[in-house]
Amino acid sequence: MSEKRKIYKPKAISGFPEWLPEWRAVEQRWLDHIRATFESYGFCSIETPSVEEIDVLLAKGEVDKEIYVLERLHKEDDDSKDARLALHFDQTVPLARYVAQHFNDLTFPFKRYQMQRVWRGERPQMGRMREFTQCDIDVINVDHLPIHFDAEIPAMIYDTLDGLDIGRIQHRISNRKILIGMLNALGVSNDKDIVSITRTIDKIEKEKQTELITTLISILKSALDINADEAHKQAEFILEFAKIKAIPKDFSGLLRDFIARNDVIARSVSDAAIQTINEGIEELSFVLDYLSYLPDHAVAGDLSIVRGLDYYTGTVYETQLLDVPEFTGSVCSGGRYDDLAGSFINKHLPGVGISIGFSRLFDVLKQTGHLKPAAKGPADILMALPSEEKRSEAAATARTLRERGFKVEMYHAPQKIGKQLSYAEKKGIPFVWFPPFEDGKAHEIKDMNEGTQEQADPADWSKP
Repeated sequence: MSEKRKIYKPKAISGFPEWLPEWRAVEQRWLDHIRATFESYGFCSIETPSVEEIDVLLAKGEVDKEIYVLERLHKEDDDSKDARLALHFDQTVPLARYVAQHFNDLTFPFKRYQMQRVWRGERPQMGRMREFTQCDIDVINVDHLPIHFDAEIPAMIYDTLDGLDIGRIQHRISNRKILIGMLNALGVSNDKDIVSITRTIDKIEKEKQTELITTLISILKSALDINADEAHKQAEFILEFAKIKAIPKDFSGLLRDFIARNDVIARSVSDAAIQTINEGIEELSFVLDYLSYLPDHAVAGDLSIVRGLDYYTGTVYETQLLDVPEFTGSVCSGGRYDDLAGSFINKHLPGVGISIGFSRLFDVLKQTGHLKPAAKGPADILMALPSEEKRSEAAATARTLRERGFKVEMYHAPQKIGKQLSYAEKKGIPFVWFPPFEDGKAHEIKDMNEGTQEQADPADWSKP
């Protein structure tokens, strides 16, 4: 008696998604649309390895909690001499390394898009995965990057998301120079304190105001050496300032009026602080004016958008879905940075970019019923097989139709026609082609949706 074969029952790995064919088809269609939109603006595609040296990934800050380290199962004794490798957790750091490494071969301004998987050690939940796809676009230049690129990026993202038919979207746009200049005017000048405050403001929609006030008071007391009452007053002012939000045509005036009528700012405001605030307002006004052709709901100036990462230096973006309440937070985000590759090359390379959280968007819309699956196969036509003797003729007909651009699947066996039609129905194939069952007979095609069947010539038939 032969031994019973041991079967390992496979199970899903938490945080690492895989889709059935009907969902993968929708995902591919989306990715094709995004790619085509990016290229319509002149952006070129690059792809970097899934792994980077750990020292490269750590060059932009402490992110070791998110990193998946690569290690061989059967290590050699001298493996420790090799560079330590890890899966990349975003595409910004690999881009920085790529630009530095290929600097002499690139044409600047360098406009690239990158659509790849990334990996982070997060707690899996709806829209949060450990392996996911991001779609990034960035423009990088040497020494100086014109401000109009800050406006082109959200314009392109609007075209991209609008073409996915997921309802209304809104770009929420700010400029970090405004907030940083305001903090300088209050007397906060230490970079560490500024980063702590901006990261607190970045939580303005996630935490209670009392909790934010408490955090800000602690930072301000230490940063400015002031008492609790004064720190509380300034903390409230900072939060009120960060909540300024308006449509583009009203934003600049509303902002300047708020600054003029407030008495919290230190009386001895430095010229540098005022200059920083004015630069931020002018840059933000330019971006908002540039986007004024979009629908009224599509753009808002919003000072609560600061982005928690400290390498953003000017324009910052977050984009929300207005018609999908289940999708909380931002579907894509980004901004301007002064020095992308300073850790890797002695060049000043300012840039601006944004990232679509593709897998997060797709997963939330799928799970909440805002997406419908595609057919279970890509074929336009199922080629019926009348008999084994007619296989060559059926295959020749399929080749003719494929040469004309149709996707044709050959049925695998000369089974009953009812079974072949049932197969087409299950896979969502809209047409079934019947080659002649007998010599001298005509070809016929069945429209599965309409239930009609008629004669057809493979050389000139077209979809109704």
